[in-house]
Amino acid sequence: MGIPAVRGGRPSLDGRPDTDLLVDRFGRTARDLRVSITEKCSLRCTYCMPEEGLPAIPADELLSATEIVRLVELAVRRLGVREVRFTGGEPLMRRDLEQIVAGCHAAVPDTPLAMTSNGVGLEHRARALAAAGLGRVNISLDTVDPAGFARLTRRDRLGSVLTGIRAAHAAGLYPVKVNAVLMRETLSGAVDLLRWCLNEGCELRFIEEMPLDADHEWARTNMVTAAELLDVLGTAFTLTEAGRADPSAPAETWLVNGGPATVGIIASVTRRFCGDCDRTRLTADGMIRSCLFSDQEYDLRSLLRAGASDDELAQLWRGAMWNKWAGHGIDAADFVPPERTMGAIGG
Repeated sequence: MGIPAVRGGRPSLDGRPDTDLLVDRFGRTARDLRVSITEKCSLRCTYCMPEEGLPAIPADELLSATEIVRLVELAVRRLGVREVRFTGGEPLMRRDLEQIVAGCHAAVPDTPLAMTSNGVGLEHRARALAAAGLGRVNISLDTVDPAGFARLTRRDRLGSVLTGIRAAHAAGLYPVKVNAVLMRETLSGAVDLLRWCLNEGCELRFIEEMPLDADHEWARTNMVTAAELLDVLGTAFTLTEAGRADPSAPAETWLVNGGPATVGIIASVTRRFCGDCDRTRLTADGMIRSCLFSDQEYDLRSLLRAGASDDELAQLWRGAMWNKWAGHGIDAADFVPPERTMGAIGG
């Protein structure tokens, strides 16, 4: 299903109910905000980034720390957002990350703030981020095999990632969740990764690879499915299905060896959960996106910098979400991947 590209303009509000919340035409309400703060990254994971990195966003097109804080406060106080997660690219590439977190925490002190990171360099900033108001982190880690990590990320930085995870624990950024993208070349190491996470007290979640790679090499026929992963993990662990603790949460969970430890699987492709999606996304250059796979974007940054009121900003945001599509349609014959890749959108 080719979702038409839209950038800028004003979304239609025809038929929208009179509510402040971020509702759409399919009965969903967005309460989870993902804020990408940069397109830059310290790794070059093959399923996300091209080897040379993404084209740089001009500095004057990036949202400033002050602008991010204003939009986060607006989302929480006017639009019903209940949780905020900072993403990238790699959010640790922003030197003012602590300022962003502290500003958001001061503006909406009761709202959980989280971050998705690759962990490179986190050991040097974990305590400061926790002091600024960050509550927890998700770390992207696909393998604990050094050679496999270097091949997949095109960087020899596994040691820094593992140290960053331990620093997050020490700083009280808990629970630390580890996200691993299921790749054919790392599937054999899934058992070792789960064992490592169990030993380190991390919550591991595997994610089916999605067609969001910059090199456009994703193929449904080569994708590792949740079912294949369960077969591999079942050779070393006893897994008992535990379902989803929250219907809007993407991960299905399994008890490991009777619990209490669990492993999660986000089967974005083979067991899609679009019907329960509760996310809204803000890109690093200030565009509202309703879905990872949609090229519909609405320009909040230009409106903000033109002096728009909170009412005007909120109404554009509501319209963007009102026009959210029913689902990504990856299995459709005419599916077209979005122009922006995962690194540019934010997870």
